[in-house]
Amino acid sequence: MASHLLVDTMRIARPAGVIEVVNEPTYSFGSADNVRSYPVERDLALGSRASSTHGVLLDGVPIAVFANGGGASGVHDHSAVFVNGLLYLAVGDCVVCMSVSPIDVKWSLQVDSATCFGIHYDQSHGAFISHGELEIARFSEAGAILWGSSGAEVFSEGFALRSDFIEAIDFDHRTYRFRYEDGLPFAAQH
Repeated sequence: MASHLLVDTMRIARPAGVIEVVNEPTYSFGSADNVRSYPVERDLALGSRASSTHGVLLDGVPIAVFANGGGASGVHDHSAVFVNGLLYLAVGDCVVCMSVSPIDVKWSLQVDSATCFGIHYDQSHGAFISHGELEIARFSEAGAILWGSSGAEVFSEGFALRSDFIEAIDFDHRTYRFRYEDGLPFAAQH
């Protein structure tokens, strides 16, 4: 994934406190030998081998950890967004929605058949957009896919929310432009 710099920690300052998303590649669910202990543990891989494990801290205190399969999602500047008091976190091929204070996991949703590279929010359209490896998808606050669109190759070379459309660039450097409303190809009005 060329479009994001992996940093292992992401910070979001909000009135509830400083939310940190951290990569936890050695975390073992149910073990007392972890570097950090999380009161909420969710393994979304459902018995499969997890490829991504991310922890959520509030003001430096561990509150929840999530693991999932699919391609490894890593932690970077688009691993999560905080909107209307809720954290939306990319883990493997899913988005997890949770409240950080009080701690409450609302839902998880598979948004790509491989990996969710990142989550974006466009305030002017009220749109949650997942940048997936194989699909660009819009999902609702309630955890439902509103639409999904794919391309000829993986979306690994660029992604941006523009004022009128969502832009994604695939591995072969083809540029795709999707409408916010329905995910159909964007055609500029003349």
